[in-house]
Amino acid sequence: MSKETDRSNLWAPYSPTASAPWNLRRVVHLHRRAGFAASWPELQRDLSDGPEPSIDRVLAGRSRTVGVPADFERVYNLLADAAVHSGDLYRLQAWWVYRMLFSPDPLGERLTLLWHTHFATSNEKIRDLALMRRQNETHRRLARAPFAELLNAAVRDPALLLYLDAPANCKGHPNENLARELMALFTLGIGHYTESDVKEVARALTGWTVQGDEFHESAAQHDDDVKTILGETRRWTGSDLIERLANHPATARRLAARLCGLLMGERAVDVPAIATLAEGLRANHLDIGWGVETILRSQAFFAAPNLRSRVLGPAEFVVGACRTLVPVVSPPSTLLLAGWIARLGQNLFNPPNVGGWPGGRAWLTSQSIIGRTKFARALVEGRSIGLAAPIDASAIATVQGRATSIDDILDATAALLLGATFSPEQRRRFSAALKSDSAEAARRAVEMSLASPEAQFT
Repeated sequence: MSKETDRSNLWAPYSPTASAPWNLRRVVHLHRRAGFAASWPELQRDLSDGPEPSIDRVLAGRSRTVGVPADFERVYNLLADAAVHSGDLYRLQAWWVYRMLFSPDPLGERLTLLWHTHFATSNEKIRDLALMRRQNETHRRLARAPFAELLNAAVRDPALLLYLDAPANCKGHPNENLARELMALFTLGIGHYTESDVKEVARALTGWTVQGDEFHESAAQHDDDVKTILGETRRWTGSDLIERLANHPATARRLAARLCGLLMGERAVDVPAIATLAEGLRANHLDIGWGVETILRSQAFFAAPNLRSRVLGPAEFVVGACRTLVPVVSPPSTLLLAGWIARLGQNLFNPPNVGGWPGGRAWLTSQSIIGRTKFARALVEGRSIGLAAPIDASAIATVQGRATSIDDILDATAALLLGATFSPEQRRRFSAALKSDSAEAARRAVEMSLASPEAQFT
């Protein structure tokens, strides 16, 4: 942690200082970390208004104003209904990408994506888009709620119950899938329970099933005998169990780590800092909104070690690239964007396993780096993303009041992606590849900027 951050209270509110000023770099950081990037007018608005109003807008779901369709609510409902009716997963993925790209509440979509990987459920097994949509809407509706409320809804969600074989968990024949993931992934984390706890939790959850696409608790299939879970012996019910797990100190620490994984970069905060955040979460009834706000308003969030220290996931990269170019680029096809996100390793509604996507540097493989470069080229050329023509790269500079030379376009793109300029070494690499001031060279400059190593981090 850098010197400008008070180590005695990393979660103390951020106040601009000479060493940590409120500048374009930190405005870009706020939007790329707590959303999917921002357009130039939005960045300039927040740079002028200062940190408190800017963070207020993010938290309230009002940070995105440029490019939000007037009929957003109507269109996204129509898209979801049509996707479910068609049975086409790609259309449901496109619906969610539409929300990521156009919702006035990008933080809400980032949190929905977090809970999608936390309570990972795959349509590869469920094969029911109505259930997948319902689960997605539940994650969004409770994205900022007290965690106990989200947990209770998530573990009773029909898609999750079917995915983890809950209907097979019956009295006398317990199935441990839901029990194990409930403790290992959703609440306590590995190391805070025993194999005996798994077996007893499975018994406590017997009778939890799905009937007619709804959660159902069958008294006849519930094992009502005495069980010992986490050292406590009683006649446990599923509801008793969820309450006990939600209130366990290890759950608060796991939740704090999850939120830091979303909003903080690698090694930006240490274990004691996460423990301090966990204590605050427990004191505030595991209120997710409180935890998110505490992080986003903190000096730790705006400290130098947290800037550009987290790898962008595929959805963040693809949607963020499009958002930075608003209003220069016309809206692309969200169906095609969803396809690009899947090709880069994040097949929405189909996480790879019960642990969700690993994230972090695991996103940067040799194949994915090539894929990101191809996407950058497709975006500037307009092909494969549904644009009628190549982008006007010079407009990226003119929107910012700059001239239209290659250097100006590089500076304008860097301002959007980094809130700063590219490093001298990167500029030399660009200069070696860009030999003219033609429209093609200008688009090539934007493509190289989007695919650059610096642009893969938020």
